[in-house]
Amino acid sequence: MIRRSRQLLLSAVAAVAVAATAALVIGLRANAADDKKAAVPAKPALSVVVTQPQRSTMPVSTSANGNVAAWQEASIGTEANGLRLAEVLVNVGDVVKRGQVLATFAPESMQVDLLQTRAAVAEAEATLGDAAANAERAKGLRAAGALSEATINQYVTAERTARARLDAQRAALQARQIKVGQTAVVAPDAGVISSRSATVGAVLPAGQELFRLIRQGRLEWRAEVPSSDLAQIKPGARVKVTPAGGEPIAGIVRMVAPTVDPQTRNGIVYVDLPAPGSARAGMFARGQFEVGSATALTLPQSAVQLREGFSYVFKVGADNKVTQTKIDTGRRFGERIEVSGGLGADARVVAMGGGFLAEGDTVRIVDAPAAMNGSAASAARATPPKP
Repeated sequence: MIRRSRQLLLSAVAAVAVAATAALVIGLRANAADDKKAAVPAKPALSVVVTQPQRSTMPVSTSANGNVAAWQEASIGTEANGLRLAEVLVNVGDVVKRGQVLATFAPESMQVDLLQTRAAVAEAEATLGDAAANAERAKGLRAAGALSEATINQYVTAERTARARLDAQRAALQARQIKVGQTAVVAPDAGVISSRSATVGAVLPAGQELFRLIRQGRLEWRAEVPSSDLAQIKPGARVKVTPAGGEPIAGIVRMVAPTVDPQTRNGIVYVDLPAPGSARAGMFARGQFEVGSATALTLPQSAVQLREGFSYVFKVGADNKVTQTKIDTGRRFGERIEVSGGLGADARVVAMGGGFLAEGDTVRIVDAPAAMNGSAASAARATPPKP
């Protein structure tokens, strides 16, 4: 009986030992599988080119708004009084030259007056000739004593009076010729006709405006600049002016107004537009003044992602995992953007393709293509990893 109990006890102990051994083996195999699984590296989400912030010299600019206007406008009117407008030769938008005839008045009445004055000049010349001859004869008789000194003086005075009347008639003739010349309205300068009020058949008083002319076709941009920025803007500074709906135009500062509007605290800066292009007088335009340059930390714009109104970059760590980092941005110039905060100068960031990445993704770093070396390497294109 005792012997049988011992056999049962030994059998139970053996069974427990076998079970324990089996459990230990299973546990070891599971741990080995876990270790093997952990040893397999994560598959890269993307192959990327990395870049670092660079010190770049960027232009310092200030922005302003304003209107495009004519550099100078000329008012062209009539000088003759009470004449009928016979012909109008130009219209709005026409390009004219200095001295070109723009309109003509009916000259008949002026020509009649001119003929009368010429006749009066001829009469005065004849009177002067007769008076001069009488004065000469009287002077010749002075030695003989045939005429008294008083009579001789009368003849000499008559000659002088006739000469003065002739001069007056000649001046009147010159005035009439000027009046006849005023029947043709001519351009005082080269430029573009900006407005026209002349109507054929109208009888106009002297001084009535007929046309307005943009002198030499020159336009300027009159920028309203805050008084705090006026000191930075100097004559000769370059400006990029963008009219509404048009292409940017290169301009040059001609003059800074010496006064500031006490209501708006803005001063006017006059910018010449040598090649106005699509700009027209009266248009609204925006512009940027180049007032200097400064050194700043920059990244290629392709490295910066805009999400929920904030700017982010993906920093690449030592384990090739990316971390989304919020940064502060400033000015933009070409393909570069200023980093004003949130990123160190030694940080490595994804140059392009950050929109396809998420926090914690693993990336594969590749060299930039040959065409992207140097400054262009910062805009390298991200490529998907090979399987």
